[in-house]
Amino acid sequence: MAKEKARDLRTGIALLWGEQDRPTRGPKPSLTPRRIADAAVDLADAEGLAAVSMSKVAAAFDLSAMALYRYVPGKTELVELMVESVLAQVPDLSAVEGGWRPRLTHWARLSQQVHRAHPWLLAATALRRQAMGPHQLGWLDAAFAALEPTGLPAAQQHRIFVLIAGLVRTVAQEQVDFDQQHDQEWNRLTGELITRHAARFPHLTHAIAHGAFTPDTADPLDFPLARVLDGVQALIDRTDRDGRTDGNERRGGEEPS
Repeated sequence: MAKEKARDLRTGIALLWGEQDRPTRGPKPSLTPRRIADAAVDLADAEGLAAVSMSKVAAAFDLSAMALYRYVPGKTELVELMVESVLAQVPDLSAVEGGWRPRLTHWARLSQQVHRAHPWLLAATALRRQAMGPHQLGWLDAAFAALEPTGLPAAQQHRIFVLIAGLVRTVAQEQVDFDQQHDQEWNRLTGELITRHAARFPHLTHAIAHGAFTPDTADPLDFPLARVLDGVQALIDRTDRDGRTDGNERRGGEEPS
């Protein structure tokens, strides 16, 4: 069983990177993995990731599911191709002025836009070791390029990336889960409960009375992203106080630990 998984992973990587073996005999393939992935993306955008199947995608090309397996081994590889397809516009942050913070902010905004356009991306990129294509790695590379001028150790840069990527995912998930009718009913019922039991929850009651739950018209990513980046700046400042003179050097020629 372990050997089968390893073989599947290699096949997925070859597809993502366009390195799969091509037949030297027989008719020229009429489809490409990219065209198949784009059709699957259209289906997922319209009906969700659960609706995507080899048979439904094959039907978009008037083919049988078995015919589609000639190009893509299965749904796992298809989903990886779909992720690669929607991440095709790799961020170019070189023109963003102001240093690491505006660049990371721009990166997060672009990621947010992709998640808004393709809500199924959350499920498709759930935390697991999946094959990654050049576009997905390009997004990661762009984030590290933005973080490099901070001079922070690479391990800390990676943790910052994970924080920001996770924040984007959290906000995207909240938007996917939001149901306005349910939200209004929940607010009404919860408000009635707290009013009846105000004496039991004085601090919560005080916070509500002073606008703690007032609807926020700002983009939901604004506040948490700014606070994370404030923390990054504090980390940079603390590192500077501990011995760095600029983004890369340390006083007295001291090597970073």
